Amino acid sequence: MTESREGVWQMKERSDWLAEQFEQNRSHLRSVAYRVLGSFAEADDAVQETWLRLNRVDASEINNLGGWLTTVVARVCLDILRSRTAHREESLDEPNAPEPAESPFLANDPEREVVLADSIGAALIVVLETLTPAERVAFVLHDMFDVPFEEIAPVVGKSTDAARQLASRARRRVQGASPKGEVDAARRRAVVDAFLAAARGGDFQALLELMMPEAVLRADEAAVKLGAENKFGILSEVRGSESVARMFVGRAATARLAMVGGRMSLVWAPGGKVRAAFNFTLEGDKIAAVELIADPERIQQLAVEILHD
Repeated sequence: MTESREGVWQMKERSDWLAEQFEQNRSHLRSVAYRVLGSFAEADDAVQETWLRLNRVDASEINNLGGWLTTVVARVCLDILRSRTAHREESLDEPNAPEPAESPFLANDPEREVVLADSIGAALIVVLETLTPAERVAFVLHDMFDVPFEEIAPVVGKSTDAARQLASRARRRVQGASPKGEVDAARRRAVVDAFLAAARGGDFQALLELMMPEAVLRADEAAVKLGAENKFGILSEVRGSESVARMFVGRAATARLAMVGGRMSLVWAPGGKVRAAFNFTLEGDKIAAVELIADPERIQQLAVEILHD
């Protein structure tokens, strides 16, 4: 009986130690997963799967736990990217998608999400979408997290030299596709004007023509809640021009043109009080990303000047 209790106690100690070690690496793993996947929901799923896999191995045999976890989360992300490509899946934030099982390591932190999203930028995420899954993983691991190619190679199932070539090819494409500078004010005004007119008029085709095929919409937690309060379903993330366009068809009647942080944007300002801002990332004359901001603190920090239509 005593031996049985000691065994149970040892298992509990091991479980507590493992949880503590994972918690110390959680932030890093989520950063890696988000930069590879460009989706907080999928990043959380990848981190959770990594935790489950850790529980299925003997951690005492792992020499470098941090490196092992990074490798595993990268492999999980690669599987998600390949599945997304094969099945043309959209973000797991779609309506009625099954919620991921709860985990003590996946608590949402809106403030941290904002910092993390800002650190990579919507435009870069759009560019990363053009890479193959292996290129994307190799580029993110090496160029953003300094993971050696010797460790990247087994993740992508390639030789060290091949992994180096994947990252190099991805780097050239990223550097070549990244916006070279802010779209000039007149062109930006024309695009935002056209977007507002198409949204107000319910012109789905016009909205579609204004967007890059891989356009993405991201909304902060406050924007999602604000949408629910006004019976306007807003998802935290929507991918693809058709899905993004549907979010705005006939639903911008009260939006107003405004200068937000010195750039032409849109705001929702009932009674003259700005409740939400619509920031656009443009590539040429096309919309690559739309960011909905409704967090009061962030709104207060933005320099907003409402304009006449």
